[in-house]
Amino acid sequence: MVFTRTTGRRTRGLVIGIDIGGTKVAGGVVTPAGHVLDRIRTETPDRSKSPKIVEDTIVDVVEQLRRDHRIQAVGIGAAGFVDARRSTVLFAPHLSWRDEPLREALQDRLGLPVIVENDANAAAWAETRFGAGRGVRDAVVVNLGTGIGGAIIIDGALRRGRYGLAGEFGHMVVVPDGHRCECGNRGCWEQYASGNALTREARELAAAHSPMASRLLDAAGGDPAQITGPLVTALAREGDRACIELLEDLGAWLGAGLANLAAAFDPELFIIGGGVCEADELLLAPARAHFHRALTGRGHRPEARIVRAALGNDAGLIGAADLARSLPLRGLRLPGGAARSRLFFRPPGPRPRRSGVRGVD
Repeated sequence: MVFTRTTGRRTRGLVIGIDIGGTKVAGGVVTPAGHVLDRIRTETPDRSKSPKIVEDTIVDVVEQLRRDHRIQAVGIGAAGFVDARRSTVLFAPHLSWRDEPLREALQDRLGLPVIVENDANAAAWAETRFGAGRGVRDAVVVNLGTGIGGAIIIDGALRRGRYGLAGEFGHMVVVPDGHRCECGNRGCWEQYASGNALTREARELAAAHSPMASRLLDAAGGDPAQITGPLVTALAREGDRACIELLEDLGAWLGAGLANLAAAFDPELFIIGGGVCEADELLLAPARAHFHRALTGRGHRPEARIVRAALGNDAGLIGAADLARSLPLRGLRLPGGAARSRLFFRPPGPRPRRSGVRGVD
């Protein structure tokens, strides 16, 4: 197992955030201000998705990070459905996990308080606390990767829904009987507005030997299967018309979906994250235009702003750490001790003054 690590200065009030991907585990020591002091990124051995292998990797990352820092807790961001108690990964299709009691397993091994959160929720929390949505109390975050994830912030609080599963925007059906989705349904939004959708459309255009796609096909060595989203974005930046139009089409689907979300949640701000956002205004400009056209009540209501996420790949681990720090967990049992009745995690903000001989804490 190969670890890549960067370090910074020591400070207080530190929590470790972990971001679990299909083939990697990234961890960082995060300050109360959302700064990452120390980080490690590693691939899971043999790209295994076994829960035990990933658990072992998380433990290795945490143990390395805590050697040089006094750690209060650990927050885990995991792709998939997480239960309302933030303890169990109910279903993670990209990891092939079902009903994995991740929090209990890690607490037993680490002896630290642990929470588990959906990765999109964690990233959204980071963006509204420290990133593009700082100071905004009502926001919807949409992450465009291989699929589409999302999260909802209302009145400054993360809204998970009754069962902890809110924000699965990618599986809104936007085209009945449309493209088959990995979830089993047809016509899901992520089949039209995600990184996978961009790659599929680009490959189909090249495979049809469209004259418009000649440069794209040449850049892929003549093999449509070698076309990727980043390649499309790179050529679009260089002015390739076919790639620009592919991103415009993706932006149109993105904007239409955001209009549906505006009708449901009426946010002040949409924050768009994920790898597809490397296209920046090539994607977001058409998204804004189609959002305006599709928005119900347009011209008679305020319109949400649509902006790019600011924290990049660190958003998930920063958010997971901050949620672990700020969520009060009572009665949690750790190995070798009784249930703790006090709050584990001090909420963000200044420490309260304490009366007595010593004056202040």
